[in-house]
Amino acid sequence: MTGVDIIGELLLAHAPLTELVAAEQIKAGALPEQVVLPALLVRLVSCVEQQMLKRGGTVRTIDRISVTVRADTYEQQRAAIKRAVRACAGRTGSYAGATNVSVLTAGRGPDARGPGNTFEQTQDFRVSFDAPA
Repeated sequence: MTGVDIIGELLLAHAPLTELVAAEQIKAGALPEQVVLPALLVRLVSCVEQQMLKRGGTVRTIDRISVTVRADTYEQQRAAIKRAVRACAGRTGSYAGATNVSVLTAGRGPDARGPGNTFEQTQDFRVSFDAPA
């Protein structure tokens, strides 16, 4: 499991977000060429794992996760970013097989023009969690 799995689970579970962005349009890794908009792309930016001195147990991991919104309009882009933040920021608990999960915002990127003259923006999250070693 990774922070991508955790953020993906949180996004898919947030009904106000999936009303705007269909669950099939929330992807990890890459968006297909002819993706239906609006869409969200969830990617790992960086990962820091605490070093273990003995085998077994869990590993505390901190992932920086990027959620990129691609939309037809600026209004869609802004609404999707807001809903993604509401879906993920401040969450704690167990998600996607990880325990002691904590999700914080970690910065927002600029408004940008994407492929095919689409509207894009990125929201980053800091995802801390314990995973089996």
